[in-house]
Amino acid sequence: MKIKSFKVEQWMNDYENDAVYNLGETCIDSMTLKELLELSGRNAEEFLASLADKRMTYGYIDGSPELLAGIAGLYKEVHTNQVIPTHGAIGANHQVITSLIEPKDNMVSVMPTYQQHYSIPESIGAEVRPLQLYPENIFLPDLKVLRSLVDKDTKMITINNPNNPSGSWIPLDIMKEIVKIAESVDAYILSDEVYRGIAEDDSYMPSIVDLYEKGISVSSMSKVFSLAGLRMGWIVSKDEGVLQACRRRRDYDTICCGVLDDLFACIALASKDKIFERNRKILNQNRAILDKWVNETEEVHYVKPVAGTTALIYYDKDIPSYDLCVRLIKEKGVLFTPGSCFELEGCLRIGYAFDSKTLKEGLDKFTEFLREI
Repeated sequence: MKIKSFKVEQWMNDYENDAVYNLGETCIDSMTLKELLELSGRNAEEFLASLADKRMTYGYIDGSPELLAGIAGLYKEVHTNQVIPTHGAIGANHQVITSLIEPKDNMVSVMPTYQQHYSIPESIGAEVRPLQLYPENIFLPDLKVLRSLVDKDTKMITINNPNNPSGSWIPLDIMKEIVKIAESVDAYILSDEVYRGIAEDDSYMPSIVDLYEKGISVSSMSKVFSLAGLRMGWIVSKDEGVLQACRRRRDYDTICCGVLDDLFACIALASKDKIFERNRKILNQNRAILDKWVNETEEVHYVKPVAGTTALIYYDKDIPSYDLCVRLIKEKGVLFTPGSCFELEGCLRIGYAFDSKTLKEGLDKFTEFLREI
């Protein structure tokens, strides 16, 4: 199987360790195990000491009952037997696409998005039809264009909601129309929802599985739970065919997730209200910092993100995004992600959900850089 290099991940592998100001990070300020345990009301020292007697077996092959219940609780009317744990959301996306897509199929993928959604089906031999999102439409899907892209051979529509890299969130009325379009050709909708969960106003953010029987939600503990080190993700669907297909493939590429990953994910899921309260404060504070900087910096503009942890910053310099970002990390120690990693130019992706001091200092360094070139 031939597959394209994963541009975002290759970029991070090459340059993340060189960053003084890491504005490429997309997780909300990662927690220590001590912080997680204290948020959950446990004595960190006593709990971690008790792990010395934890037997390192395979554990629950399909996920512990507590884990499945915790994940199901992130949705409306989802049962534990409709949850499949995976090795991160990256494992979940891969498992869904390789389980359901065949060379004879076509599928529609929003663009920009996480590269798995178009490069994996292309490697299988399926036709990928891009649904381009534009800043002029605040990075929301054009329903008329989507209708023109589907036909009887369309197996799946993939969305990324909230969107990475733009930070857009598809309103409920548009989501319902996307469901109608999928229903018209009996297609699945795969929704990558790793940034879903923390709304500015503390309201529930609807998932595709709340709206569509053939909807498939993928998410993880990495972004909104601040626990990327657990490498715990999941697939949720109410479609029995999807669940059966993914479980069959899971025997080949997953078997089970780690017992410690399961354990700490259970603790976090049981404490989600406290974690979301912590992380909502970080998001709201840092979005305000980013917005103020954009409004005060003549050389840049953007569509203000409304969800997630990322935004696309457009700049006014005549330089390719990859070259700009290489110079920026080497000259100022600031890491962004080039727009070219998302098949875009004239822009870069920022992750703004870590500590505010690093964000402010990194943005100031970027302003210096723009004015020097």
